[in-house]
Amino acid sequence: MLSIQTRRGFLTTLSATCAASLLLGRATAVVQDGPLETTKIRIAKGSPLCWAPEYVADTLLRAEGFVEIENVIMPPADLTSALARGEVDVNMHFSPPSIVAIDAGEPITLLAGVHVGCFELFGHEGINSIRDLKGKTVGLQAWGLVPHYFLNIMAAYVGLDPAKDINWVLSPTTRPMDLFVEKKIDAFLGTPPEPQELRARKIGHVIVNSSLDRPWSQYFCCMLTGNRSFVRRNPVATKRVLRAILKAADFCVSDPVGAARQMVERGFTSRYDYALQTLNEVPYNKWREYDPEDTVRFYSLRLHEAGMVKSAPNKIIADGTDWRFFNDLKRELKG
Repeated sequence: MLSIQTRRGFLTTLSATCAASLLLGRATAVVQDGPLETTKIRIAKGSPLCWAPEYVADTLLRAEGFVEIENVIMPPADLTSALARGEVDVNMHFSPPSIVAIDAGEPITLLAGVHVGCFELFGHEGINSIRDLKGKTVGLQAWGLVPHYFLNIMAAYVGLDPAKDINWVLSPTTRPMDLFVEKKIDAFLGTPPEPQELRARKIGHVIVNSSLDRPWSQYFCCMLTGNRSFVRRNPVATKRVLRAILKAADFCVSDPVGAARQMVERGFTSRYDYALQTLNEVPYNKWREYDPEDTVRFYSLRLHEAGMVKSAPNKIIADGTDWRFFNDLKRELKG
């Protein structure tokens, strides 16, 4: 039976480097950044296990001076609109939906890349590449969700016409993964914990693993996104939230066991094994190496090819990104 870690236990499992950052973080931040404009922060918490840095960041956020941390529970499908309406201040989110929202004029701002890769494309027998999806059935819960964006991008990238070459099966009430398990569809794209569960049950096989396979592994999957007004009004708070999230990403690398236990203790998953597997598989250690603007440019072009955005990459970058805080923290938090 899993031994659940207490808050005190969480602190003891932190690596020496992370613990030192916790002890010194708030005082150092005050000197470097100036006083916080607000001590309240609202962060959405959803279902993908790959958002682990958010799930284990509360202690780090408090070390940055935040007193009231409001965890807003919502499905990922609602996140972009919630950010745009100001119901959430900052949050990790998949990059393509954010780019589509920026193209549509939504007031959100991409702030940083957090981790690379997490989605995996699964297929049944006879499907061994993205091109093999031609004429096959692919499951979606609804249009406009993360799998819809990624699957359209991937199909267009290899020369398929997603609208004509793929038979989309919309399933609002039944999870596409369940249809895949029952062999009612040929392929589907999953995010943690779905890939971990399918591999454990030995169902289907992986066609694309975005943590490993190029070009997807060369770009950020999930990025920190903020409400535009919040970022402009609260630059110090924005930087400190980002600092906490990036330190939490480092914690996911240095102590995946402790991070997985925290995710269970805080109710984000009941499956410690899937959480730990996700933490060991998703590259949380790439944020210092990759340029988030490259990600925006790459996915903007891919989304344009798939007919999902109209704006050129430079306009999306100008309208919806602010890398100041990320660039400062890359220098400050050198590994």
